[in-house]
Amino acid sequence: MKYDHIVVGGGTAGCIVAARLSEDPERSVLLLEAGPDYPDFNHLPEMLKLGWGTVNLEARAAGSPFNWSFTGIGTPEQGEPMPVPRGRVLGGSSAINGQTFIRGAPEDYDTWESFGNDGWGYVNCLPYFRRLENDADFHDDFHGTDGPVPVRHHQRETWPPSQEAFFQAATGIGYPFHPDVNNPEATGVSLRAENNIDGVRMSMALCYVDMARHRLNLTIRPNAQARRIVLDRDSTGSPRATGIEVESGGETFVVEGDEIILCTGAVGSPQLLMLSGIGPADQLRAHGIPVVVESPGVGQNMRDHPNVSVRYMVKEGVPQDPNGMRALRLRYTATGSDTPNDMILSPASLNTVVRDDNPAHTVNCGLYLAAGKGELRLESADPHLQPSMDYRYLDEDWDRQRLREAVRLCVSLLQHTAYDDIIDEITAPTAADLESNETLDAWLRRNISTSYHISGTCKMGPDDDAMAVVDTQLRVRGVAGLRVADASIMPDVVRANTNVTTMMIAERVSDFIKEGN
Repeated sequence: MKYDHIVVGGGTAGCIVAARLSEDPERSVLLLEAGPDYPDFNHLPEMLKLGWGTVNLEARAAGSPFNWSFTGIGTPEQGEPMPVPRGRVLGGSSAINGQTFIRGAPEDYDTWESFGNDGWGYVNCLPYFRRLENDADFHDDFHGTDGPVPVRHHQRETWPPSQEAFFQAATGIGYPFHPDVNNPEATGVSLRAENNIDGVRMSMALCYVDMARHRLNLTIRPNAQARRIVLDRDSTGSPRATGIEVESGGETFVVEGDEIILCTGAVGSPQLLMLSGIGPADQLRAHGIPVVVESPGVGQNMRDHPNVSVRYMVKEGVPQDPNGMRALRLRYTATGSDTPNDMILSPASLNTVVRDDNPAHTVNCGLYLAAGKGELRLESADPHLQPSMDYRYLDEDWDRQRLREAVRLCVSLLQHTAYDDIIDEITAPTAADLESNETLDAWLRRNISTSYHISGTCKMGPDDDAMAVVDTQLRVRGVAGLRVADASIMPDVVRANTNVTTMMIAERVSDFIKEGN
């Protein structure tokens, strides 16, 4: 059978694209996912069902059956590979992430448009954010109330003592309280938004695919890993995508489609393009892959949010939340920065970035618009071997300067009187680490981590941008019948967790396709 559309990757974007395209009964849609599928909610493993907390950390731990277990290099000083979890199950990373539902700043999308991406400004994207959202707490022109993704906030009466102390400390030194984190004017302390209902994480498999499973024109094929895009030549001799070579159940076969939409994420999409002969010519030739389309931007422009955790021990008897509630976040503008809200401090009652046995509470200090960028490179023509990812954190002095300020701000907040009955000791960084810029930089280099917001590796751009991989309709340049629709197409990372922006991208590309663009 030949499908009208093959959606490769059943993650956040793939679930949405497949569900939206299959709304038209005249379109045949195949959704391919390398991981398992759980059509019956009662059979969904507990580590995928429960919301944020220790069980969720188990799902994204290295070696988990639902994690690709990628690794990358943060800085040379770290000494060991940095975990880069990505979901390998229907729902993708939305099935294992922290469920943070934050859009980014309006300026992020206006910046995309200023790069030459016409139609991607905030006013163009807002209707799609509203369409996908069902916010239980905020009802205004900036929010949707009947979309498929439920959004909830932790109300103040539910906060554990450490969250209340953070609120009092931050507002006590002058940061404003703006409850709605997704309001365009929001800054200071806001309520963290989550796609969660009564402790159940609402992955895109639950929000989108489950409502579409009954459709006869939608085929879901789990445990099927894409190996490469099958490319042919049209009547003019130009490349055209005609199918996907798939590995499943010990067999390799080809499925054919009129249009291929890659939704394999900011790691998988550039890797799959390069395995298929689309990418930097030197990398392809080095692995014996014939160059079909030279696209030097594939794997470049790798963006993320560098993150470091300040840790402290609480006094005996202080009530604790075992699930690591993150009810709040503080967004502020770094000293000297011309990009508002480029920094985020996020308090939790456990380490929510790196899974370890350290009992300390944490405040994660995130740089949300880094100047530096990394690179993803193909390491092998074998699709089972992951590409290399060099994040190159802290290479830029401006990034080091802002993170130093964030750590020092965080330590000062923890020394506020609001924490007098809570904190026993700040364990990291130590006084010696804070002694000078040089000692703090050394601590940062050893402890920096990913926020799991990798993006930009197949960036969108105008015709005159040689490093742009896709155009503004997310069509791969130089290849007919092929699009990319996931976090990889972001020209720059947004000042927020990337999951909801990826949802918006998927909603938009679905309309592009339906409208014949």
